[in-house]
Amino acid sequence: TNQHQPSTNSSTMYDVSTGAAYAVLYLVLSLFTVVAIISAGYCGKGATLKKLGCILLPKTVEDQDGEEVATDTADFFLAARNSASAKTIALSFFASSMGAWVVYAPTELGANPELSWIAVIGYAFASASPAVLVYFIGPSIRKITGEKAFSTTDFGLVRYGRLTQLCIAVMSVFYMFIYMVAELTAISNIFGLVCNIDTFDDTTIRYTTSIAVSVAVFTWFYTSIAGLPGSLVTDKFQAWVMFILIFILLVVACTNPQNQLTKEEFSVASNWTGDGAMAAVTLIIAVICAEMFNQATWQRVWAAKDVPSMRKGFAWGSFSVFLLMMFFGIMGMIAFALDPDNYLAYNKFYYLAFFDLLAPLAPFWHIVVLIVCTALAASTVDSVQTAIASVVSSDFIRYGIPDKWATLITRVLLIVINVPAVIMSSKRFDVLGLFLVADLVCATAVLPVFFGLITKDIGFIPAPTELGCFLGIWSGIISVLINGAVLGFTEAVNPITGQVIATGPWSYFWLTNSTQCALCGSTTMVTFIITPLVAGFFTLVFSKIDIKLRGERARKPIFMMAQPEEEAKNYNLEGEGEQKGEESVNDADKASVISVEDV
Repeated sequence: TNQHQPSTNSSTMYDVSTGAAYAVLYLVLSLFTVVAIISAGYCGKGATLKKLGCILLPKTVEDQDGEEVATDTADFFLAARNSASAKTIALSFFASSMGAWVVYAPTELGANPELSWIAVIGYAFASASPAVLVYFIGPSIRKITGEKAFSTTDFGLVRYGRLTQLCIAVMSVFYMFIYMVAELTAISNIFGLVCNIDTFDDTTIRYTTSIAVSVAVFTWFYTSIAGLPGSLVTDKFQAWVMFILIFILLVVACTNPQNQLTKEEFSVASNWTGDGAMAAVTLIIAVICAEMFNQATWQRVWAAKDVPSMRKGFAWGSFSVFLLMMFFGIMGMIAFALDPDNYLAYNKFYYLAFFDLLAPLAPFWHIVVLIVCTALAASTVDSVQTAIASVVSSDFIRYGIPDKWATLITRVLLIVINVPAVIMSSKRFDVLGLFLVADLVCATAVLPVFFGLITKDIGFIPAPTELGCFLGIWSGIISVLINGAVLGFTEAVNPITGQVIATGPWSYFWLTNSTQCALCGSTTMVTFIITPLVAGFFTLVFSKIDIKLRGERARKPIFMMAQPEEEAKNYNLEGEGEQKGEESVNDADKASVISVEDV
């Protein structure tokens, strides 16, 4: 989650014309749009299209009259419910997780000799970990919430109540919006780099903004037509484009005579350091905390045909993400080993190491880089767009909004989301700083929310109550403020530019603790360790106190009037409603569902 913005301030220059870059951008985005239109059934639903994976259909479900349930409903448009195979889940998770940031974020860690191997492995593990966690807890989330849910906001509603649902929604939308801004900023600046356009110059904002607008408009258009099913199908094609072209780039780059090096030369970049270990710990905690609120991942829990498909898909998706992150990290190490003096003298920058490695290649390969980066950005942006819409999807369906209006509202909502995202990307903000804020905010809530998987008292450990969860989140926030006060932190200052970002006690959320890298140093690491632990501990403490003071009323939602009757029946802490959620899972799923008590 710690993506940086590439710039053209590097000794390495590319020379792709802006016309050629526009042609690549529009051609790639148009192809993805065509795929999405096909997935929506506008070209029919023939056997050939199904065999090619262009059409998603749910597992056979029949209504009371014995006829197959329709797929042209708002529910299927928003959730793609029970339609995705294990391969689709794997490719979709891989494509939606690996945005344009992967061409420079892991390479920065690899190219930095003070971080090197441990940081690269830590980042790869961190990026793959969310899928591993979903593999284990996804079935329980799906069981507790029911088969008609859309995201973990529904888990918050069913397990706790409206207040927790709102907390999850706010944090999820904040994190995913920042993610979208990061992707639009990244792809814009990558196009500027390859076209040799200085993105530090204000006169080039029009060009970079046009790239961001193009990606946002195309992805909005095809997700508005095809919904989540379209996003899943395009993810599959985008993933294969990434696999094939990245492999080709690997072969071409490593066989280029200018990129050859000896074992002794590589040893300069190959290090195992304490700084790398601290960065790895910070990354693992920060990424996991934030990604647990990424609804693009959680949508796939209900989109999967069944629990076994979901688990297999996330397992393979996690493995693929790990390999790709390791690939880019090692590419950064190779780039540094080829020219260590210029990197150490800051004539070259660590986060542009991948581009430095590809610079000696022919212009054709620079075009290939643009194709890969466009696929990376589009796959992430379309997934985030549909994920943000999923936050409110269940309420659309629950309150009986007609399908026509539900899909229309979703399309309008996506416009509302895209406009400020494009505007923010044009401002070229320090996206990493925003990501650190989002990571730390999510760290205050990850244990209070997911301790909700504890549904029965275990000895002296209580099943968390909604009030306990809410106060636990605030305990995590307060721990961050206390941490900053103990350190005497009064203002957040950009260590590179010297710009004052924020002042006062809340400024510590920016975590400007190290000049080496944003996530480096023991101070930031300790903060990310303490914050979720404090939040989780006080969630249990306040829940225990809440139960002592309010009795069994504490185990119910704070605002009873806001708890929908259907969801209230689906689940309660005394276990009386467990069977209802279980009945909605078919026999094949039951064998793979982790029982809530086991968790």
